[in-house]
Amino acid sequence: MASTSIRTLLGTRNFYAKPVSRKNGAAPEEKKALLGRPSNNLKIGILGVPNIGKSTFFNALTNSSVPAENFPFCTIDPSEARVIVPDNRFAWLADHYKPQKETPAYLTVIDIAGLVRGAAQGEGLGNAFLSHVRSVDALFHLCRGFDDPGVMHVDGSVDPIRDLETIHYELLLRDIDWLQKVHQEYKVVASRLGAGGNAVEKKKKEDFPTITKCLEWVEKGNDIRMGDWTNKEVEVINQQYLLTAKPMIYLVNISEHDYLHLSKEPNPTIQRIQAWIDENHPGDLLIPFSGSFENQLSLFNDTPEDKQMVLEDASQQVGATIVSALPEIIVNGREALNLHQFFTAGPGEVRSWTTRKDTLAPQAAGVIHTDFERGFIMAEVMKMDDLKQLGSEAAVKAAGKYYSKGKEYTVDDGDVIYFKFNVTNKKK
Repeated sequence: MASTSIRTLLGTRNFYAKPVSRKNGAAPEEKKALLGRPSNNLKIGILGVPNIGKSTFFNALTNSSVPAENFPFCTIDPSEARVIVPDNRFAWLADHYKPQKETPAYLTVIDIAGLVRGAAQGEGLGNAFLSHVRSVDALFHLCRGFDDPGVMHVDGSVDPIRDLETIHYELLLRDIDWLQKVHQEYKVVASRLGAGGNAVEKKKKEDFPTITKCLEWVEKGNDIRMGDWTNKEVEVINQQYLLTAKPMIYLVNISEHDYLHLSKEPNPTIQRIQAWIDENHPGDLLIPFSGSFENQLSLFNDTPEDKQMVLEDASQQVGATIVSALPEIIVNGREALNLHQFFTAGPGEVRSWTTRKDTLAPQAAGVIHTDFERGFIMAEVMKMDDLKQLGSEAAVKAAGKYYSKGKEYTVDDGDVIYFKFNVTNKKK
């Protein structure tokens, strides 16, 4: 018999959290299911038309070096890298415990080849591009908001609204084409299947109304992610890996001058793009940045003092506080994937782990090791704010704010947890 426990600070993983029971016999409230895979190992892709600064942005974001040349389809095979997720809670824990080892949370980012109009019919890199989009779980949709005669545009002129519509149109066309094929297949099964049929055929018949509803939705020009779907419908949609079901964050690459002066004067390009988003995809986030500025800053990643000096000099020049946009982009990328963080914390190591929203305590423990989930006993929970305010675990316990939680507990982003588990080895 093995009995072990571990201390951790936690976010969420479970795709469907168990419903919370109501008093007086009322029906339990069902939590809204999430579009996308239930995995904790999720990826976010950078997409856009060619020559808008995707690879330059990727280089700055990941401090890596991939080709960023001035011609279409410079990026063919997608580049992948992990970036550290900025988290003040992790920094506080590291300072508090002063561990021998620190392991932060990471976000996996993929630089996808540029897309051109007609990709859904095989133009440009066509199917290869769309398969790369399908492999990621959320998207940084990058568009070009800078004029530079030395950087050619695949369509001959700079027009971010046209570029945005090109991307959305091609993703939508691919989903329409896919759903038409699935719809026809399921329709044949549903029309001939009576009370009999095998399990696969029965499932297709059962899912046919949802596929029909999705097809009608995209044929009207709507993204799947903008629809109001029931949990049962979400379950069906997630089996199709549709491109327009993926969360999207819009990034506008503007010139260094425009970025440094954002707080002092309105930017017409950003205003146009925001108006387009509000009309077509309300609620989606727009973040302006400057690829050239961020790329210069990334050269000082090994010398934080020098990087801070560059930011301070820029701030003095324009009379406003200038910061890098990358931390905001990374954190919002994590949130678009519905990811939370948890940490193991102690003198040996402070480590940040990643889970999905609405994860129950046993599944959160399973992120660390499958035995933790299989033999879960309880989770002893501290809130991060309580730990910071009171200064120590002993003080948290003395204040009565150290909680014992069972299998039904939904972990909050920022919980500090001590997992207890017990695994009995099976006899041979």
